[in-house]
Amino acid sequence: MTTTAPRLPPTSPHLRLRLAPGRPLPRRLDGVWWPRSYDLLAELPQLLAGLPPAWGHIAGITVNGAAWSAAPGRIVCNKVVRLRKAVARHALDTVVLVAPGHGRWDLLVVPPDTTEEDAEPLMTGALSSPA
Repeated sequence: MTTTAPRLPPTSPHLRLRLAPGRPLPRRLDGVWWPRSYDLLAELPQLLAGLPPAWGHIAGITVNGAAWSAAPGRIVCNKVVRLRKAVARHALDTVVLVAPGHGRWDLLVVPPDTTEEDAEPLMTGALSSPA
């Protein structure tokens, strides 16, 4: 099933995303994302639009199946993006983005209901931790 992602309203809040500074690999996280909900169809278009162009076209996304709302197997955000729900315990708090020929990026997900006061240190601390 393919679903076209809804367009974001012009007054859409800013993307809450922090990417790790360029440093030698390996590292556990490439960034931290704080979505506003667990609705993939609402959240993914904004996330994909905010990623660096150097990451290329994200063709696949894996999320924690228990945390996120029901979603189709793929969505269209300018191009088709395949969605996969993982059940692995280690993937509970991450979103994995894959761009063929460019790489894989792991983003820590801060739960949407986290307060700004609690989210800020989580986002900063996760990227300053060693691999």
